[in-house]
Amino acid sequence: MFSSNTILILALPQAVLVLLLLIKPFDKNNISSSLILTIVTIAGCTSVLVRIFELTHENPAWALWLYVIAQVIMIWESMSNWTRINTDHKPFIDNIVNLTVPFLFGASLIYLWEILTVGFNVPQILLPSPHLIALAFAKSTSVLWADFQQTFVKAVLSGYLIGCGSGFLIAIFIDRVPFLQKGLLPIGNLVSALPIVGVAPIMVMWFGFDWHSKAAVVVIMTFFPMLVNTLTGIAASGQMERDLMYSYASNYWQTLLLLRLPNALPFIFNAMKINSTLALIGAIVAEFFGTPIVGMGFRISIEVGRMNVDVVWATITVAAMSGSLFFALIALCERSMTAWHPSMRNR
Repeated sequence: MFSSNTILILALPQAVLVLLLLIKPFDKNNISSSLILTIVTIAGCTSVLVRIFELTHENPAWALWLYVIAQVIMIWESMSNWTRINTDHKPFIDNIVNLTVPFLFGASLIYLWEILTVGFNVPQILLPSPHLIALAFAKSTSVLWADFQQTFVKAVLSGYLIGCGSGFLIAIFIDRVPFLQKGLLPIGNLVSALPIVGVAPIMVMWFGFDWHSKAAVVVIMTFFPMLVNTLTGIAASGQMERDLMYSYASNYWQTLLLLRLPNALPFIFNAMKINSTLALIGAIVAEFFGTPIVGMGFRISIEVGRMNVDVVWATITVAAMSGSLFFALIALCERSMTAWHPSMRNR
């Protein structure tokens, strides 16, 4: 069982927390109370994590799992306190709260992942612990960087720009020539419904094994969402606004540039955010069907065959981080360019 020092280390943070809650020297909705609760929770989680690494099959110390449950409750309470803070609409405090809550939530998931995989001795081939994935990431930095450049910088970005750009231009062309809407939209819908596992081998045969074939797959996946959203956004402007532009003797292109396209920006950015994830998925899956000895999809497939699951998860981490940052960059541009829109006013 636990030694006296271990019991003291595990119990001290919670004892301090209980004392603070009994004294109640501050408001629970205050940022200082949330900060103290978070610090105490982190201290308790750290002590539990250290103890988990000392467990063995012969001495599982099941009593420790009650303490883990208590830590989960404290994590929940800590994040709840952060969401209840009264910021008085101060931008600085708003930014702190908006960044703290998702950071704590993500850190909590990683903590529980580490606790469960190490505490229950989950085989690495099934699910490696986060610290093993971090070690594999550190050892394979140069390889992962080369894979990132091949998949994301070359295939994803080029295919994304071509697919979104062509979808946007053809949407304007369809709006200008209405009969094309009945002819091109069904074809675009048909192309978007093609399974990627069927399209990718064909693109490899057409464009070769390098990144060009993956970019072609990305173009196919990103074209139709941009086309449909742009058409919907262009048609969303009100009749009263159009009549006002007509009364000013505006021609088609003036109305499009000054009224209809600005009104369509939220729809266009929605398509760009959707395509930011579709493009990465399409490029990675396309690399399963033929690629040089570099790329995220190639790395995942080859390392699974070698049973190096920690490297596979490190590659998945790189893909998830790059996709999330790409999405965040587009969302930041959307916020700066559509601050006038009602959906952005309360953010």
